[in-house]
Amino acid sequence: MFVALAGGLAVLGGCRATDAAPEIPQQEQRTAVPENINESFLDPTASAEDFVKRWEIESREVYASREGIVAALELEPGERVADIGTGTGLFLEPIAEAVGPTGKVFATDISVAFLEHVRNRVAEHGWTQVQPILGGMHTTGLLQNSIDLAFTCDVYHHFEYHEDMLRSIHSALRPGGRLVIVDFERIPGVSREWMLSHVRAPKETVIVEVTAAGFQLDEEVEVEGFEENYLLRFTAVPK
Repeated sequence: MFVALAGGLAVLGGCRATDAAPEIPQQEQRTAVPENINESFLDPTASAEDFVKRWEIESREVYASREGIVAALELEPGERVADIGTGTGLFLEPIAEAVGPTGKVFATDISVAFLEHVRNRVAEHGWTQVQPILGGMHTTGLLQNSIDLAFTCDVYHHFEYHEDMLRSIHSALRPGGRLVIVDFERIPGVSREWMLSHVRAPKETVIVEVTAAGFQLDEEVEVEGFEENYLLRFTAVPK
């Protein structure tokens, strides 16, 4: 069972945090994402298994390229990683293996259905280093200075309050912490119509927003198999 705490932090199956997540000043203006972009995730009748069938298939670009994506994270044993918007937990196994038993993986999401699915995966595989966290529209639910790397995959365009989420991510990162964003290209005349209607901002706008939030762009990494996605690596500028 998940229990919501101050700041959006959640407790799962006996894993408890000793402190509440920091309060994040709320962004008054909602980001111009499509209406109800997250409605299906928040539906109390949502089935994580239905999303597994949609997302964990070779025809989905990030699934087919998952090994290259994880390699680009450049993870080290013992690191603390947040998989923000973990969804069905596609990346949890390779990330958990990379950081090892001395590391930590925070699987955050706004969907209780997804986190229940993640809990089942954690129990099935015995990933003692993986902790599900219930986040919110304005916060990841992560504690300050608690992670070395924040990772989002096809999630950034779902942030309904991107300024708040970036502040929350920056706060959670330790000094010199990294942020890796994988998201869809949005190029009029090139991208599919679904992407043009679903993804609010092109890569160039994402870079401007993230750097304005206290991050430095390090590089765009070429991932084999990417045609509709991009991967950007950032470093948090010291607070």
